[in-house]
Amino acid sequence: MIREYVDVDLATGQTIEQMTMGVYAVRHEGADSTEAPEDVGVVIEGCTVLEALGDVAKGCALLLGLIYSLNLQYPKDLKHTFEFFQKVLMELDGNKLSAKVQILKNKMLE
Repeated sequence: MIREYVDVDLATGQTIEQMTMGVYAVRHEGADSTEAPEDVGVVIEGCTVLEALGDVAKGCALLLGLIYSLNLQYPKDLKHTFEFFQKVLMELDGNKLSAKVQILKNKMLE
């Protein structure tokens, strides 16, 4: 769901367009992990739909908003990740969980 790139990676062929759906962050080569990313954006179907968002948290919230407003389905390989993010972390429709996400939520509450 979230991918971090170094600006050198983008120049050598690791492109954001290979993402199905998610949030990307681009950092300068050698940048400390505590520094703000150079660019944060949202990708849907390989197209950058939002960029220059400032931080990853805002990117995640906007991605969920786009999924709702465009009535998109979660990618199959990230279905449980998005469900956990939506229903447990953001507490949206949290009373209807799949079995896997319910088990994880119960383990977190122990």
